[in-house]
Amino acid sequence: MARTRIRINTKSKRIFQMRIAGLGFRDGYVLVHRAVDEAFWTFPGGRAEIGETSEETLRREMVEEIGAEVSVRRLLWSVENFFHYEDRDWHELGYYYLMDIPETFPFHPTDIVHRIRDEHDLEFKWVPATTAALRALDIPPYFIAEEIENLPVSPRHLVWRDGDLDLKS
Repeated sequence: MARTRIRINTKSKRIFQMRIAGLGFRDGYVLVHRAVDEAFWTFPGGRAEIGETSEETLRREMVEEIGAEVSVRRLLWSVENFFHYEDRDWHELGYYYLMDIPETFPFHPTDIVHRIRDEHDLEFKWVPATTAALRALDIPPYFIAEEIENLPVSPRHLVWRDGDLDLKS
């Protein structure tokens, strides 16, 4: 069966997509990734596909990207995020989950721990799970940096505007 990602492109340079991401922690660090041609990092995940739940999306994306089966623990945030990127206006519906990454996945406190070719060349690394570290790395959506040291105990819904990400490149 053909895969259909949830993304709507318009002729007016406006895009809607549904993205699912996970926050995985180890020894006071959180896993992040980026396309090697990007200036900013983000939390690993990807676009949902029609017919799959957000938890299924996260598990699938982690198998595809890090080659590991993660345990999805709980939803942290649902976010309506608006931003400008690659000369287009984006409306992204995002679900951010707490997840457990198997101990077999590599860990190093400073080095890139994993690389893969997906739609882009991606690299993964662990960064300190602190507000200061996430601010320094420029990780959208930016509200997560403010909450990384005190994750919500129940899911939160936010409307967020990350602004012009093209200025970050």
